[in-house]
Amino acid sequence: MSLTFIAPPLQQINSKIARHADVDLYVLRLDLMHPWVNGNKWFKLKYNLFEAKEKNFTTLLTFGGAYSNHIYATAAAGNLFGFRTIGVIRGEERLPLNPTLSFAVQQGMQLVYLKRQMYRQRNTPALEEYLRQRFGEVFIIPEGGSNLNGVRGCTEIIADAMPTAVYAYAFDHICVACGTATTLAGIALSLHQGQRAIAFPVLKNGAFLAQEIESLLTNYLASDLPSPYSSPPSWELICDYHFGGYAKVNNDLLVFSQQFREEHGVPLDYVYTAKMFYGVMDLLKQGFFSKGNSLLLVHTGGLQGNIGMEERLQRF
Repeated sequence: MSLTFIAPPLQQINSKIARHADVDLYVLRLDLMHPWVNGNKWFKLKYNLFEAKEKNFTTLLTFGGAYSNHIYATAAAGNLFGFRTIGVIRGEERLPLNPTLSFAVQQGMQLVYLKRQMYRQRNTPALEEYLRQRFGEVFIIPEGGSNLNGVRGCTEIIADAMPTAVYAYAFDHICVACGTATTLAGIALSLHQGQRAIAFPVLKNGAFLAQEIESLLTNYLASDLPSPYSSPPSWELICDYHFGGYAKVNNDLLVFSQQFREEHGVPLDYVYTAKMFYGVMDLLKQGFFSKGNSLLLVHTGGLQGNIGMEERLQRF
């Protein structure tokens, strides 16, 4: 498995919809950084891995669902960087393992299953203590890498991942899919005056994430971790493109994803990026963005999840 990470390409989208709206549209292809540890997952894991190494931990423990991109990436990253990994999976074991969990096991991850009621306590000191008693001294990474280390890594998505420094100033709006809000918080912290981060929650009733974002931003700015700016950044939630909730899809989304890939050569994952891209294109049709604006859509990877999603869809 390669340790080599490449700089994510910046791809312009030559879309009739964008041209009609007089908006420049670009995609930051984080999905191409590495075959297995890519997208926002690498940025959320990066400083957690550094801290674990600095504190001489040999085992990483984290949480996720059966199709979790985070579980997939943590298993691969652990294998790459010499950590033992434990994945605490929500729900009951189901055999045969789906492609996500099969890959995790192949990377050396030990899978542990928790019933959903107990899994809901994953962020409590009581459950963390239970897990440490069971598995010894483990470095615990929250579900989705959603901690201040994760935010810190995501401050580098725009600032350090762009091909040249000038591009960091070139976009009026940076758009990203939103699950735990960690990526949005990090991106927002890195933006310059006049830029705005726009997040598209993939969960139903995603407005509650505003409180999560404020909490992440407040705690990060109050920490000793490096921040480009000390003032609150500009961000916005658009909650109208969840398609029924987390991991929910319909035919419109499937057709859109297929057409977008055929027209622009950009594959989208159904759970996150497809919903954000669909939302952006729909807003362009509505004239939501000002003429002359330049938009950057952050492709957060997660394409491995399409295999399991397509298998599930074929059963219905």
